[in-house]
Amino acid sequence: MTANPVLLLVDDDEQIREQMKWALAGTYQVLEASDRPTAIEQMRRVMPELILLDLGLPPDIDGASEGLAILREALKLNPLAKVIVITGNSDRAKAVAAIQGGAYDFIEKPIQLDVLKVVLQRAQYLANLERENRAPLQQAGQSEFEGLVGNSEPMQEVFRMIRRVGPSDVPVLITGESGTGKELVARAIHCQSRRKDAAFVAINCGAIPDTLIESELFGYEKGAFTGAAQQRKGRIEGAQGGTLFLDEVGDIPLPLQVKLLRFLQEHEIQRLGGKETITLDTRVIAATNVDLRQAVSEGRFREDLYYRLCVISIPVPPLSTRRADIPLLARTFLLRFADHQRKPITGFSSEAMAALTGYSWPGNVRELENRVKRAVVMAEGKYITPENLELTAAIGHEGDERTIRGSRESREKELVLLAMEKAQGNVSRAAAELGISRPTLYQLLARYGLKKPKLDR
Repeated sequence: MTANPVLLLVDDDEQIREQMKWALAGTYQVLEASDRPTAIEQMRRVMPELILLDLGLPPDIDGASEGLAILREALKLNPLAKVIVITGNSDRAKAVAAIQGGAYDFIEKPIQLDVLKVVLQRAQYLANLERENRAPLQQAGQSEFEGLVGNSEPMQEVFRMIRRVGPSDVPVLITGESGTGKELVARAIHCQSRRKDAAFVAINCGAIPDTLIESELFGYEKGAFTGAAQQRKGRIEGAQGGTLFLDEVGDIPLPLQVKLLRFLQEHEIQRLGGKETITLDTRVIAATNVDLRQAVSEGRFREDLYYRLCVISIPVPPLSTRRADIPLLARTFLLRFADHQRKPITGFSSEAMAALTGYSWPGNVRELENRVKRAVVMAEGKYITPENLELTAAIGHEGDERTIRGSRESREKELVLLAMEKAQGNVSRAAAELGISRPTLYQLLARYGLKKPKLDR
């Protein structure tokens, strides 16, 4: 039998605590606290996911400093905690401050138990979903695909190709726009191969001047040129037994392409200024964001080298064609950066997620990662907002309506989004998960401008 969820009730009025405990004891394990030290002690001991918090606590009964301090500490100890604050019906400023500080919701005095029970039920449902989603997100980036994340069909095809070509030793050419994750694909191929315990050596051919790239790749002997005071091995030699990744291979100058072709054909190199032939066992994976076929036709890239590199080609899709992966990618980055920055951020507001999924992402996954990283640094509450992301999103409420009533609607919209995502777009399953009828869910989808699935199976 599943134990009832734990609810921490923080209120300095003993009579109110007794009434609330009596009303909620059948559904929750109710713990009590009358002040900040006791509340923090309970939170550290039990880590409750639900906290019902009166903002006016001694010694600041008429203010909110003690309650807001407990709110900050609660989210610091457990970022997944759902804190519902209790305010007077004239304390809108306190409610706004609590919501901005990361509170899940607020409820006004005198408390209506039926309203409170609904708010708690929704908070518990969201806490359960976040807990279920957090485990797979924590594993993202540590999978067999070296940090590649995606459930969309285009990415599943990339994963299938990685599994097929990984165990072989043939050269692979990875194509795709800048920022799509081509190096991650190369690393995943390396980790699927028999060479996974050997070196993976990456070199960005477009970032090295033409006069230096030959010595970087092939190395040089002492005295080979002015300044060559000692022998130095090149990147190809450094990848002996492992994998050499040539990023932006289309930028290699034509004279050097001849030497690279010879290495691919003979598996032999000579350092600059050297006469010794060195035999190497190195797999080559290359990547480019330009059309090498066009470069061949224009005489900028050798045709024979192209066919040596492109035994297998893996195109990496731009983010604009795998939009279904945006929520998963965004939450993966959020979890990583929030943990690194030690900030109690647990998710995106519904407006922020709508902005993320509606943006065109010309910079692909790299741009998404950078925006989320910046948003985590700039965010002050528990949820990332469109302003934190510097993305424009339509917000339907202004002023106090936006910050108070709008916050509830934002939570409702987020619940619908999470339920639809969990049910993979199946309206019947999502409605059952939310405890509402299908017509009601369709009304909510229409109200919040959410995309309806084409087919409800």
